[in-house]
Amino acid sequence: MAVEPEHAAVNGRKRSQRPQRSHHDVADELRSRIRSGVLRPGQRMPTQAMLADEFGVERGAVRQALRILQSEHLLTNVSKGSPATVAQLTGGAPAGPEDQPQPTMVALAPRISAAFAAPHVEIDALCLTSVSLTLAMYEPLREIHAGRIKPARVDVRVLLPSGRIELAFPTPVEGADDDDRLRRRWLAQRNAQGQVLRHNLLALRSTHGIDVHVSFRALPFTPPVKLYLLNGTEALFAYYTLTRRGEEIDHEYLEMYDAEGTRSMLFPFAQGAGLRDTTFVEQSHLWFNALWETITTELTLSQ
Repeated sequence: MAVEPEHAAVNGRKRSQRPQRSHHDVADELRSRIRSGVLRPGQRMPTQAMLADEFGVERGAVRQALRILQSEHLLTNVSKGSPATVAQLTGGAPAGPEDQPQPTMVALAPRISAAFAAPHVEIDALCLTSVSLTLAMYEPLREIHAGRIKPARVDVRVLLPSGRIELAFPTPVEGADDDDRLRRRWLAQRNAQGQVLRHNLLALRSTHGIDVHVSFRALPFTPPVKLYLLNGTEALFAYYTLTRRGEEIDHEYLEMYDAEGTRSMLFPFAQGAGLRDTTFVEQSHLWFNALWETITTELTLSQ
């Protein structure tokens, strides 16, 4: 039996049988397809009639959704006539499994923002101080406070080195007496960043009624890599690369071996983007959960 055009699936997806959605719902789903690479830069979008049929909405709602995505620079050529085009993404916005590695401060923020478009946001992170994660949260938090997005639930789990261990880095180039100063400085930064991250997220409970859970656990070792797991579908992986640098600490110049995590190159892996990527995402979740449930301990961000 032939399938009538108005009942055809869009990009292999079956027509939704759920209750009628709003234009925000349509925008959220199309944004997710663009961010995940289902809809690629330069690709023509389905017609407004096809989208209206798929989502069970009027064409006016589709036009509103497309205008939202155009304002976010995700679509071009939005009009009542020909179909819109997926924009060429710039500035580190995620474009799918073929994305090239980029510095953490370029790649992480747009991916965190994309993750917050989901009704249930799940973010797991393993890192040295959580500086990059805290900074990357600013944009989705701003979008929530502006009323443009509102996830129903946010779960964030963070693994950080214990304050009781001897850090592998940062470490002084010379002079064991300087170890304690470097450790105190790192510990103060770890605690301050974690407290800011937790405070900003938990504030969403009272300000927007969002169900938020933020947990920290302590690693018994210095992580040589950083890992971010987003909504169970994406893993972002980077190496902490040590370099020699100098900094003034307690009014004294100190040479040290350290890693600048904000500059670490993030390698993206997306579930469904081939066997290699899917396996990496799955194994990364298994690894993170195993650490969380076995050799790590509760972290209070005070000591």
